[in-house]
Amino acid sequence: MLALTILGSNSAIPAYGRNPTAQVLQTNDTAYLIDCGEGTQQQMTLYKIKRSKINHIFISHLHGDHYFGLPGLLNSLGLLGRTADLHLFAPAPLDKIIQLQLDAANSELPYKLYFHPLSEEGPIANDNKISVECFRVQHRIDCWGFIFREKRKPRSINPERAKAYEIPAAYYPELQKGKDYTTKKGTIIPNEEVTNAAPPSKSYAFCADTIYDESIIPKVKNVDLLYHETTYLKDLHERAAARYHSTTHQAAEIAKKAGVKNLLIGHFSSKYEKLDDFLTEAREVFENTELALEGSCIII
Repeated sequence: MLALTILGSNSAIPAYGRNPTAQVLQTNDTAYLIDCGEGTQQQMTLYKIKRSKINHIFISHLHGDHYFGLPGLLNSLGLLGRTADLHLFAPAPLDKIIQLQLDAANSELPYKLYFHPLSEEGPIANDNKISVECFRVQHRIDCWGFIFREKRKPRSINPERAKAYEIPAAYYPELQKGKDYTTKKGTIIPNEEVTNAAPPSKSYAFCADTIYDESIIPKVKNVDLLYHETTYLKDLHERAAARYHSTTHQAAEIAKKAGVKNLLIGHFSSKYEKLDDFLTEAREVFENTELALEGSCIII
């Protein structure tokens, strides 16, 4: 199971109780921070996100509303006594920015910060539960999207049926991998006779700030949940294009053509106080759409 908590969903300027972009994707025992706009630490406290569970941080691009909260968070983690390694994935210039701030304050982090510059599309992180890939999106500066894929769990053993076929327990790990069992007499016991398939693995794609770009469709195809920015309503499509952003209809069109199961929209312009029209317009094209509202937790 994956759970996504929205910490911030506004665009450049905090407004109407909405903070700049930040999200946390969680499994049962770890968390992944995606972007870190200003105010992220306070949102973590408000929505009870455990900082100690975050070992990976992903920054899509270096516009301030997506990373200005990061230097403070890194410092706070040190003040809170963190010693565990932390992995940061971001455009290359961020490494120098962080180091400059640490040097200016004569500060040293008490934990190891591993910086991983984003330079090519493809796999970037891998642990026991999740694999992460990055892909380019089209914005005014170097900008990246991320896909999180839950690793498929092994098949579960039906102990009663396995014992009935006299399959030794030492062979159970092979059954979990999907292998059949052959008895001493040469009889083949099909794997599905003694195991149950694990639930399908889940996937989440975070599509950062971008103009309408159909080249991302094959990259996010069939994911369980797609987050796509919708800075403007459909009538401002020309402004969206000029500023390398997207509208409600454009985000929904990407979701529809990619065959995703669900769409989450955010990065709302501060010119809008109410968000009802965003949901209405997006659902005109793609019904399974929800708003990325502050504090909401989406189970994937």
